[in-house]
Amino acid sequence: MPQSLHHIPDQTANPAPLGLLGFGMTTVLLNLHNAGAIELSAMILAMGIFYGGIAQVIAGILEWKKGNTFGTVAFTSYGMFWLTLVALLILPKLGLAEAASVNSMTAYLAMWGIFTAFLFIGTLKLNKATQFIFGSLTILFALLAISDYTGNAIIKQIAGIEGVICGASAIYTAMAQILNEIYGKTVMPLGNK
Repeated sequence: MPQSLHHIPDQTANPAPLGLLGFGMTTVLLNLHNAGAIELSAMILAMGIFYGGIAQVIAGILEWKKGNTFGTVAFTSYGMFWLTLVALLILPKLGLAEAASVNSMTAYLAMWGIFTAFLFIGTLKLNKATQFIFGSLTILFALLAISDYTGNAIIKQIAGIEGVICGASAIYTAMAQILNEIYGKTVMPLGNK
């Protein structure tokens, strides 16, 4: 006699705010440096490893559990972006690798920009807040690649300002998801489709 299967509804928490905050807060801090407001220090590197890196990878794995391919790919990939970026900065200082050349860093940032542009296309089926995050991140990667390639300090400063806006939009989106869930109503709008 066949056993009946019972569907157990998913009651796990939404991991997106964790990933968005890991991305957003770390992006704001790095881009305050790019804009010339703060120095590049252990604070930014630590955020890149632990919150931008590891926390986003955890969020990506949790999105996989929820069956969200977009969230899995985005959070896991950007978590690994932060870990690789920190490695690019510290491996040469530890004598473990040669520093990346201008052309290498330009290619690195351009590849992340292309990847992000494709994810942006996916956000066109999502809310306006998420579209803004990925649209502004695509622009950020383009500006950073151009500033690295040209060595133009003004473009890097513009990238920094734009990056602060991009990171702040991710923080807003995370807080909107948290507060809207807690209050059971729209406290902070996301521009839902």
